[in-house]
Amino acid sequence: MLTIDEFAGRLKSYLTPEQVNLVRRAYYYAEQAHDGQIRRSGEPYITHPLEVAAILADMHMDHHSLMAAMLHDVIEDTGIEKGAIVEQFGEVVAELVDGVSKLTHMHFENKTLAQAENFQKMALAMARDIRVILVKLSDRLHNMRTLGVLRPDKRRRIARETLEIYVPIANRLGMHSLRVELEDLGFEAMHPMRSRMIRQAVKQARGNRRDLVGKVQKAIAARLEEEGLKGRVVGREKHLYSIYKKMRSQSKSFAEIMDMFAFRIIVDSVDSCYRAFGIVHNLYKPIPGRFKDYIAIPKANGYQSLHTTLFGMHGVPVEIQIRTQEMEDMANNGIAAHWLYKSGDEALSGSHARTRQWLKGVLELQKNAGDSLEFIENVKIDLFPDEVYVFTPGGAILELPKGATAVDFAYAVHTDVGNTCVACRIDKRLASLSQPLQSGQTIEIVTAEAASPNVAWLNFVLTGKARSNIRHFLKHQRRNESIALGHRLLNKALVSFDTRVDQLDRNILSQQLQSFNLDSLDELLEDIGLGNRMAYIVARMLVEPQEADDEEKSSLGVDVEQSLTIRGTEGMVISFAKCCHPIPGDPVVGHVSSGRGIVIHTDSCKNIAEIRYNPEKVLEVDWDKHVSGEFTVDLQVELEHHRGMIASLATSITAVEGNIEKISMEERDVSFCIVQLLVNVKDRIHLARIIKRLRVIKGVHSITRRRES
Repeated sequence: MLTIDEFAGRLKSYLTPEQVNLVRRAYYYAEQAHDGQIRRSGEPYITHPLEVAAILADMHMDHHSLMAAMLHDVIEDTGIEKGAIVEQFGEVVAELVDGVSKLTHMHFENKTLAQAENFQKMALAMARDIRVILVKLSDRLHNMRTLGVLRPDKRRRIARETLEIYVPIANRLGMHSLRVELEDLGFEAMHPMRSRMIRQAVKQARGNRRDLVGKVQKAIAARLEEEGLKGRVVGREKHLYSIYKKMRSQSKSFAEIMDMFAFRIIVDSVDSCYRAFGIVHNLYKPIPGRFKDYIAIPKANGYQSLHTTLFGMHGVPVEIQIRTQEMEDMANNGIAAHWLYKSGDEALSGSHARTRQWLKGVLELQKNAGDSLEFIENVKIDLFPDEVYVFTPGGAILELPKGATAVDFAYAVHTDVGNTCVACRIDKRLASLSQPLQSGQTIEIVTAEAASPNVAWLNFVLTGKARSNIRHFLKHQRRNESIALGHRLLNKALVSFDTRVDQLDRNILSQQLQSFNLDSLDELLEDIGLGNRMAYIVARMLVEPQEADDEEKSSLGVDVEQSLTIRGTEGMVISFAKCCHPIPGDPVVGHVSSGRGIVIHTDSCKNIAEIRYNPEKVLEVDWDKHVSGEFTVDLQVELEHHRGMIASLATSITAVEGNIEKISMEERDVSFCIVQLLVNVKDRIHLARIIKRLRVIKGVHSITRRRES
């Protein structure tokens, strides 16, 4: 068991005596605070903070981080408050401790919500100071090392949380060594039998091929020496979880995964990396398409290296990574490799700058997310390690998750670019906004001031930033549209009382808002627009509050002088029924649907026959003279079988500016078939032109507009 004296002895190699004493003081303070507390393993509780600090010391972290590690459970598990830590150890250490502490004073309905809230707090704290996550990751690593004393179900829950959240964060920060250990420990806790079998198989395979590995290693080292290049060649072990993931995702056997040698060449400079790359390609034949240059274009987490795969002795594939010692340290310890935290204002470079950029994005996600579960879902999407690298027209490189689209790219450039995006050019050619991007492409976004995000984008965007911004905009837009519709509906209802919304008595309005339990007129109008309240009842209560009793509520709005007009531009709060597909020119009525606003049906639609004359549920509506937009109509065409008939139908509809949304065909017998068409039209006149055009097609027997489907 590690003692404080042994630990302090380790620290002398890179900390000053004053700093070592401060760390000692934090240890003794924590020891006193945790006095009498025992871990599940039976050891005194203080062994845990000391081991967490030891993990950080191996990364050569600063004394503030080590002090925070000693004290990280003090606020949570003892009666000591943050203020006492500020007094004893200063604001910086107290903030770090607070960032790492869990949310213990909040009670949640379920574990998922607790985990989401906890992660949200941690993400915000680490955006203020990145050292918070380094302490948290070290805390999690020691907990994972001592997981064996817990119940199997608890072990699996903690392991799943580790693999889903903490491993991707460690990967994002480039901390390879810590990530690998967390993955293997998590894998062992989740799947103990699979882990044990793969471990045994690896041990056996290692013994069987030791000679061959040695020969390849010597051959590479000898060739480097011949060319006068200083460098060392080391064999690379595949870790258990990566073998398991590859076996699962690629459906390969253990023998296929292990039938590949892996080596790392460490050299003294970037130039030497490229020279070594040429040397190994001369030694063994490279496998086409397997070369990756992460030195010129580093990964998002700051990782740099040259990767290539060669055909080695006896045709066995050999994976090679070539990098400098600095890149090696960066690959193993990531952001902690060259700790630059000397002052809060110091500009951070390389991986630090990239991490800061990512954390800034995390803060933006948090601001726009509806709740902590949505936030954690978005962050988990952004933590996936597979990336594509694309270019802006100015030559700047942006990294995005694999499968990201031009809309994701637009939001990565700037939120306003995403919100006003209308089209894109990929490598100077117009392309679909939903097309997945490939590495190396140059993306140009076309914007328009009046444009706004489309709800359909949520079906294909991948990044958390794009998803949360689109949702945020649509929530805001829906609210504005509901308020505008509510205003029109209330004004229409107030016509009966010879008044308007802006002429209402302010005192009565204030009293009624209080009785509705609402804070503002906008909230009332939004409720009306969404169909949660009937405009006529509200109007009566606002004008004649003393008379608006239950009897009067049932004799609603038959005497209302004018019907609501539909313009086709109301947005999400007025929708058109899919059962009868009303179009401009059809006699229509509006069904007030709670929470959905108003759904427009044709006057004769069977689905509203029962409530057609119920003034509480059905509103008299009419089409505006200047109605605009596209409306869907359902057509059934009966025609003879002949080659190219579908093409003829499509050409005829397109010729008169119709747009086919959906087409399906059903054979009636050998000679005849029935084609169902969902066509977008402007109004009844436009529909008549389309039907007229279809009638002249050879073989068309009948065209029917279907009202119910």
